[in-house]
Amino acid sequence: MTAQPSSRRILRASLIIMGAYIVGRPVDLVRVALIASAFGTSPAYDAFVAASNFPEMLFTLVSGGALLTAFLPVFTEYLTRSDLTGAWKLASGALNAVLLLTALLALVSAIFAPQIARLAAPGFDAENLALTANLMRLILVSTIVFSASGIVMGALNAHQHFLLPAIAPILYDLGIIGGAFFLAPRIGIYGLAWGVVVGSLLHLGAQIPGLVRVGARWTATLDWRDAGLRRVAALMIPRALGLGVVQLNFFVTYALASLIGAGAVSALRFGWMLMQVPETVIGTAIATAAFPTLSEQAAHDSRDGLRQTLSSTLRAILALTIPAAVGLVMLGRPLTRLMFERGSFDAASTQAVMWALQFYAVGLVGHAALEVVARTFFAQQDTRTPLFVALGAMLANVALSLLLMRPLGHGGLALSNSLAVTLEVVWLLLIARRRLGGIQGRALMASMARFVVGAGVMALAVGLWMMLARFADERLAGVAGAILGVAVYLAATLALGSPEIRPLLDLVLRRRTARR
Repeated sequence: MTAQPSSRRILRASLIIMGAYIVGRPVDLVRVALIASAFGTSPAYDAFVAASNFPEMLFTLVSGGALLTAFLPVFTEYLTRSDLTGAWKLASGALNAVLLLTALLALVSAIFAPQIARLAAPGFDAENLALTANLMRLILVSTIVFSASGIVMGALNAHQHFLLPAIAPILYDLGIIGGAFFLAPRIGIYGLAWGVVVGSLLHLGAQIPGLVRVGARWTATLDWRDAGLRRVAALMIPRALGLGVVQLNFFVTYALASLIGAGAVSALRFGWMLMQVPETVIGTAIATAAFPTLSEQAAHDSRDGLRQTLSSTLRAILALTIPAAVGLVMLGRPLTRLMFERGSFDAASTQAVMWALQFYAVGLVGHAALEVVARTFFAQQDTRTPLFVALGAMLANVALSLLLMRPLGHGGLALSNSLAVTLEVVWLLLIARRRLGGIQGRALMASMARFVVGAGVMALAVGLWMMLARFADERLAGVAGAILGVAVYLAATLALGSPEIRPLLDLVLRRRTARR
């Protein structure tokens, strides 16, 4: 990997974000384990999952990924021109607009919550539908709070400030843990919903010191004639539609799962959570670190820079997600048992979750790669191309879901998601190659070949270990197998001359040496 300044800056930022995510993973797993122990794959948790989907979709469409990907490139343009007054005027206008819009949509959604619940989970009985609607109304409060967090996060990332935004999700998880531990024993599943609200407030509060540090200036203005704000709105509409397609995929998936039988929705949710651990630590971390740099390069119309950044970040993602996907398939069962199998989460729950996880693992590489590939288009202020590609992927996902759910049950729904996202990434890469004059395809394929071989060696070593340790405790054998797998993979890829692994190890070792 070429040690260019932008690549090294992205690598350092990625390590900061990964470090925060890795610290946060045990907290996240404690959260999931508490929920699993208290509710398992019960109808009550089915209702919570269904109730969460619409507020999450609303946040994503209006004030989450849509606003962030539209806001950050335009905000970065102002910073590139050293126009701080215009930058903070834009941030204030965007914040004020999104707060008003989200509050209005949340109010309307709360009024029509019973109808939304019926669409979200047509297989639920009347009691669970009523519970879903009530939980949804409470969770919608967090959506309003998160609308402010999205703008704050974008402003901090544009200033290359990543630590506090990366810590914020940890505090969010702590809020939910508080709800599960202190409130759920008293008020049941409603305790989780209150935990979501408290967690959203902590998520926002964690980032406020960062705004002070970068000299943020908020004004109570909302000027729709402002050119920057109108450009953000114009970019946001196609992105919101694109994210709506993604959320619609989840909506359809969970609706179909509700028809399969009790526990199918929960099993999919737990399987998705497990797959999201490496996807977030690797894909989201690297893409978040790269996005400001991609936006700067796009602002300077540097196709060479965009091409280099896309290629180097993709190789880094492939280097880490290919072995992670293999690890999920081979060690998913013992690790699921270690983390979740207690209380209401029994052996049957483990089996149901594993059936989803192994098929979600097939799409881990695609989900992680999509994080940076899509951001390459967003950095160029193109939110339409990813929208049209996402529409095609959605149609493929629905068709595959209807085809595969009959023979594979809820596992077929997970596999459909994985195949569709892989198609989406390949399609976007073909467009990016034509637009950027190449994406260093030979280097990508050569790197992928080394990673696949390294992951194959790792799989043989882990498989042999699990055979030898079959009489030991499966959960502890799984932990040892994960450690062995990491060591074998690193040794194999370094022996194969991988240029992507060495800089990462060098930077980590250099940091440790400097601390000593």
